[in-house]
Amino acid sequence: MSLVGSGPGQDAPTRGRPRSEAVERAITEGVMKLLEDGVPLAELSIERIARTAGVGKATIYRRWPGKEELFVDVVREAEPADPELPGTSLRDDLVAMMEQLRQRGLIARSSALLHNVYAQMKSTPKVWAAYQATVVEPRRRKQVDLLRRGQENGELRTDIDPELMNDLLVGPMLLRTVMRVDADLPEGLSELLVDTVLVALRPDRQGT
Repeated sequence: MSLVGSGPGQDAPTRGRPRSEAVERAITEGVMKLLEDGVPLAELSIERIARTAGVGKATIYRRWPGKEELFVDVVREAEPADPELPGTSLRDDLVAMMEQLRQRGLIARSSALLHNVYAQMKSTPKVWAAYQATVVEPRRRKQVDLLRRGQENGELRTDIDPELMNDLLVGPMLLRTVMRVDADLPEGLSELLVDTVLVALRPDRQGT
């Protein structure tokens, strides 16, 4: 079964008894405990997770098809929640999105566990593809849609593809959070990046 769209956060028919948030929390915390104890992803079995969480294997399978789907959801919960956009202006919405990336970078730097988890995910193509499809791609689509609306209402140039606009905005933050782990991620960085890039993305006097 595909990993994509299989976690408990996805809309799907409810089977069996109603889901318990407490049970799901116990399961995800059980996975985190095993990871904190140094158990690699390759050795995480549903049986071992169930024993650690104090639930039956069937309880886990009612919520996740397998350990890979569960693993992606655990990582998603460990990251900062996607921001609620203020809706006051295009700039403010973009800053909120960039700030989530900055906060994610700070957490990844401060948590040896998350750093190790990301490394394991990248070395497991099936899990990494699921993470990209269910976590990263929806965020990217949201950012691109926001920029496209900015073009439609005249706030942004129409001669630049919104996908490229998104790369121009997100690229510097990703460079600092992923490739330049020694670079600072100070407060105000999100505002600085957005304001700097928007200078080039605003329409000029000729309306381009």
